[in-house]
Amino acid sequence: MEGSMSEAAFDAQNLNPRRFINEILNSVDDIIDGAFGFALEKASEITDSGDSSGGRSEELARGVSAIRQLTQGVLDKRMEMWEKYCLRHCFSVPEGFVLPTADSSSDSLLFQEGLDDGELDSQLGSLRNKLAAAGMKSVELQKEIRSLDNQSTLSHSLHSYVAEAIELFEQNSADKMFQEIGETASKLQAKIEEVKTKRKGDKECTRIGLTEIPCKKQHMARNLGIPAKLKDIQEVANILRNM
Repeated sequence: MEGSMSEAAFDAQNLNPRRFINEILNSVDDIIDGAFGFALEKASEITDSGDSSGGRSEELARGVSAIRQLTQGVLDKRMEMWEKYCLRHCFSVPEGFVLPTADSSSDSLLFQEGLDDGELDSQLGSLRNKLAAAGMKSVELQKEIRSLDNQSTLSHSLHSYVAEAIELFEQNSADKMFQEIGETASKLQAKIEEVKTKRKGDKECTRIGLTEIPCKKQHMARNLGIPAKLKDIQEVANILRNM
């Protein structure tokens, strides 16, 4: 990576990948040293309590050193592979990359030359105002939605009440109509019975009159009986017409 475009690009942004990698490697070595030193110290405390000659402590130190060498060898190979991967992939600039110039007007760069704290504060204030306006608009829309829901509920209730009233009216109208038909039928039945009774009486009177009154009075009686029958017929017709 040294002397390449990647190094120039990172130098322009005040970045040093090599320093970052070295710091990681040094941190890993420090952790290894501290871990095995702590293990050796604790193990020595255990072995020294039962061994006055110190032979076991020397053997323990050699054993810990051997384990560390094995572990260090494996870890060094892994860290070497990690270093190569970082240099080739993580800190490699893609082909065609162009460094931003000092007069670049790209809005995607947050910290560009010429953008001071005052301008940043102004932009943040504008964003806050827009966010507040959007919040107020959202509250107004929520109120309108609730109002429309209430109107819809009220309209549905009114329709239900109107339908119920119409149903009751139709039921009452039908009951009233059937009641009137029943009353008219009763009147018609009574009138028919009355007409039948009158006809029966006229026939009886006619039969008796033929033997007791003169012909002229018989003729007058028949003439008097005709209008009465027409009146009855007219009343029956009126009842049927009113139905």
